[in-house]
Amino acid sequence: MTRTIVHRTRGKRHGPITRLVSPGDLGQLLKPFIFLDLFDAPADAFKGFGLHPHSGIATLTWLIEGATRYEDTTGKSGVLAGGGVEWMQAGSGVWHTGAPLPLQRTRGFQLWVALPEHLEGADPLSQYIAPGEIARVGPARVLLGRLGDARSAITPPSDMTYLAVTLAAGESWRYDPPAGHTVAWMAVSSGSVDTSAQLGVGELAMFEESEAAIDFHSDEGAEFVLGSAAKHPHDLAMGSYSVHTNQEALRAGEAGIRRIGEQLRAQGRLR
Repeated sequence: MTRTIVHRTRGKRHGPITRLVSPGDLGQLLKPFIFLDLFDAPADAFKGFGLHPHSGIATLTWLIEGATRYEDTTGKSGVLAGGGVEWMQAGSGVWHTGAPLPLQRTRGFQLWVALPEHLEGADPLSQYIAPGEIARVGPARVLLGRLGDARSAITPPSDMTYLAVTLAAGESWRYDPPAGHTVAWMAVSSGSVDTSAQLGVGELAMFEESEAAIDFHSDEGAEFVLGSAAKHPHDLAMGSYSVHTNQEALRAGEAGIRRIGEQLRAQGRLR
């Protein structure tokens, strides 16, 4: 028996960015997956984000196409190539920035993951994963967690899997989630996919809570991301740039990012 879709959405579009999940809406049902943006910007149509903070969450950016410059307050900077992954585990607080290189289309997803109690106040860490370092099983790249014997280059903060799947025209594929992964969803970035319904570009589907497999087929070929996880056991305490497990942790995280912001202003990097 395959898992069925219980909710689908095209989110809200703002220029080249479509917000499919936010912590205040579907994130409450899909946690630990609490935020998802699909971005697709023609060359030079999007200038990127200036320095901005986070605490209590991790962000994973899957860059399908293009190349972006990055910098963060853990001291890392460079260029992420198309097919690569940025992982920013904000913990107690971090600031980062990113901007696409000129003359290139930029396309991908940014995901936020709620951190468990023991990591939401930990020191921040960042990883930038080159395309060749991403494990692949059949049509699926393992961005986070595991698929069969393959493991991601990033250690997930809790029990979760996040895959980037490419189906050729006429291809079928079955996902058997690990035991305990009752949360599951998918979002399409190109083509169309048949599961318990047909989904097109820019559409997200949430599956019923169970541990059942999910079957996929594409007549024309498709790219999509797929997440599954054990459900995050905490409420979401939300700030402007932060999500924590409780209000006390939120206050501590927001104080941490304010301190970093003051240091950046003293260095002339923020106005």
